[in-house]
Amino acid sequence: MKTQIEHNGIVTLTKEAASELSESSLWNDDLRPTTAKEHSWKGINFATLWIGMCLCIPAYTMAGGMITLGMNWWQAIGTIFLGNVIVLIPILLNSHAGTKFGIPYPVFARLWFGDKGAHIPALARAIVAAGWFGINTWIGTGAIDTLLSASFPAWANLSGHTAIVFALFWALNVGVAYKGPQTMKLLGNIAAPVVGISAIILLIWAFTHAGGWGPILDKPSKFTTASSFFKVFFPALTGVIAFWATLALNIPDFCRYARSQKSQMVAQTVSLPLTMTIFSFIGIAVTSAAVVVFGQAIWDPVALIAKFPPFVIFLGTIVIVLSSLTINVGANVVAPARAIENLYPKRITFGIGALITGLFAILLQPWYIMSNFGNYIFGWLGTYGALLGPIDGIAIADYWLVRKRKMALTELYQKNGRYNYQSGYNKNGIYALLIGVAIPVLGLLIPGFRFLWDNAWTFGLFISIFAYTLLMRGDRSILQAEEYDNMTIYKRGLEAGSGTEKTDAVISK
Repeated sequence: MKTQIEHNGIVTLTKEAASELSESSLWNDDLRPTTAKEHSWKGINFATLWIGMCLCIPAYTMAGGMITLGMNWWQAIGTIFLGNVIVLIPILLNSHAGTKFGIPYPVFARLWFGDKGAHIPALARAIVAAGWFGINTWIGTGAIDTLLSASFPAWANLSGHTAIVFALFWALNVGVAYKGPQTMKLLGNIAAPVVGISAIILLIWAFTHAGGWGPILDKPSKFTTASSFFKVFFPALTGVIAFWATLALNIPDFCRYARSQKSQMVAQTVSLPLTMTIFSFIGIAVTSAAVVVFGQAIWDPVALIAKFPPFVIFLGTIVIVLSSLTINVGANVVAPARAIENLYPKRITFGIGALITGLFAILLQPWYIMSNFGNYIFGWLGTYGALLGPIDGIAIADYWLVRKRKMALTELYQKNGRYNYQSGYNKNGIYALLIGVAIPVLGLLIPGFRFLWDNAWTFGLFISIFAYTLLMRGDRSILQAEEYDNMTIYKRGLEAGSGTEKTDAVISK
């Protein structure tokens, strides 16, 4: 027997199986399944994780981008809430696999792309994450640069001062990330209350100093017809979905530490959409108040901080730096570092992967992506949404529809296992990915099909679900129910108050 099911339904390897697999070229201490003891994250840990990541500057400014494009405040907030509810669905579906089997995202990808083919979705996710790493590092750079310029006037006249700050802050991010994904548990516990309380204080300041909510909340929508509204709504909705479509893929990297399915599902369902929506409203309300207080709409919180005395700038910068660190380590380093590590598990460590991620982030030029909202929503968010939607669809189809939540855990780490497919590649996964990307791209080439591109993530997801499920019918890698039972030891867990463990008989034929 190679695996065992704990009392909470979580599958773990036996010590004997782990020892045998440790010599495999597909195994290292970061990529292996988590042990029963390592399933230690409670619901509160997932709630603080999401709150800490959602309270970030891109989330603060997202609604501002939509209002700039013509929406009124409640249309922007409604779009953000709907997009986060939609993306929550694949997040929860992929969370189940990570929690049940304790595997990180690159290993999960071996299931549907093969042990070599898994590099395709893993590296695709890595490129996107590296871009976000750069964006958040650039935002933090702006905050620190503002602090130094406000406190030391000579700093603003120093040649290359922004580049110096970027280099130092980049090094801080990489240094924190180098310590590994478990750092997120500590960062989340610190960032969630600090940034959350700071946001509430900012909201109170805005209301009291503006004598109300300001003019932006009274500003009507620029759209006079439904068709003109939907031309902006659907790309914006895709952008909101794409904002967390990255985590929808690699959420197993965190849920592999969950104590139970219920704890992670409830915590994520409550924390993600509510935090994003509330924080976006705070961004609108504060900006609206800035019109009254400062005579202009200041959507950039870094520029807003610059209007305050140096001590307030100092406190605000600490909050922004903490926010940037939290989202960078959690959302933007773990996935690419794991993907790079998976290229050569016996030689590349998570720390090396984190360093390479940081270098690639610089090459993606985050200063250009953030130069205007058009680049941000229509270019950056929309383009990678078209890529990640089909990958999300393949992951969901494979685990829920094709395999029905059953897999041979040990064979994910075996070169000659059933998930090796043909020379390490599952051609059905590659075909489904190409189909899921190609059809929405038609919307860029044929004007009458523009709606396909404007909703690229959604169409790509459903197209790839259908294509992959169809292509995988009768595939020999699919584990039958009786095979799954034959390789598993079932456990009841600890009896209440007894401190002893009872184990059912091994099911074998």
